[in-house]
Amino acid sequence: MARTIDITADRQAALEAASAALADGFAIAIPTETVYGLAADATNPLAITRIYETKGRPRFNPLICHMADLAMAEEHAEFDPVSRALARAFWPGPLTLVLPLKPESPIHSLATAGLDSVGIRVPQGFAGALIGAFGRPLAAPSANTSGGVSATSAAHVEADLGAKIPLILDAGPSAVGVESTIVKAEGGQLRLLRPGGLAAREIERIAGQPLLRAKTASAAIEAPGMLASHYAPGASVRLNATAVEPGEALIAFGSAAVFGADSARIVLDLSPRGDLAEAAANLFDYMKRADASGARSIAFSPIPEEGLGEAINDRLQRAAAPRD
Repeated sequence: MARTIDITADRQAALEAASAALADGFAIAIPTETVYGLAADATNPLAITRIYETKGRPRFNPLICHMADLAMAEEHAEFDPVSRALARAFWPGPLTLVLPLKPESPIHSLATAGLDSVGIRVPQGFAGALIGAFGRPLAAPSANTSGGVSATSAAHVEADLGAKIPLILDAGPSAVGVESTIVKAEGGQLRLLRPGGLAAREIERIAGQPLLRAKTASAAIEAPGMLASHYAPGASVRLNATAVEPGEALIAFGSAAVFGADSARIVLDLSPRGDLAEAAANLFDYMKRADASGARSIAFSPIPEEGLGEAINDRLQRAAAPRD
């Protein structure tokens, strides 16, 4: 069973224990502002293998490599002018840039799934400090079983992966609640590979150009979160619900009236006041609570598509997708 350390109670003990476990090649759970990550040394193939094995993650699905700061990131990847401007504007923060990997970078090919590019992010808070103390980038997908609902608290990690990892660092609930936004500069254009915790309009404001969105799912997996079925609870997921069916859980938004809500197994509202940032922060926790209610399916009220609603709807569409 994993040892849990409360970062707020003893930050130094957390840094020392985490650095030691990472140096020994283990995968550990760390808090970030987006979701909790399952982190390991991105230069150590055994450590990276432990990430894939712990999550049950397909090895063709690349991992985001987290850096302490822009200077560390520039040691491992080639930055074009637009990507550098975005990094300066939004790092540390919930933005991942997919960039050409430098040939001399020690990041192992298992972390990049053999691609010649790498997804890089500089996280806020404790995670950034840990990477700086450790001195090497950390590969860190979300700390949950592959394809399932992402963890936004240490308790989520403990319930899912606690028997498989040695250490969980607890910093309370994740502030953002959904994974990072992933973009890639290519041929003078910017492509949105995954909507996330940084709204697309903010990226477009700095870049001075629109983000291109794929109209259909791509067969090529260029970054995490691009699998058609992902972020899925055990129960089936039904979107844009205006009525609750027998045996369903309801996850509403903005105090919207939903016919039959009084007979739902459980009713949760992502944000009664209609705040998309609050809804994003609550999304995965509420999905887990609805799933634990024993409901056969989870019905979601419509979510606006603007701002962080784009990321929320992306997660819900993948959660509702047909599963293998």
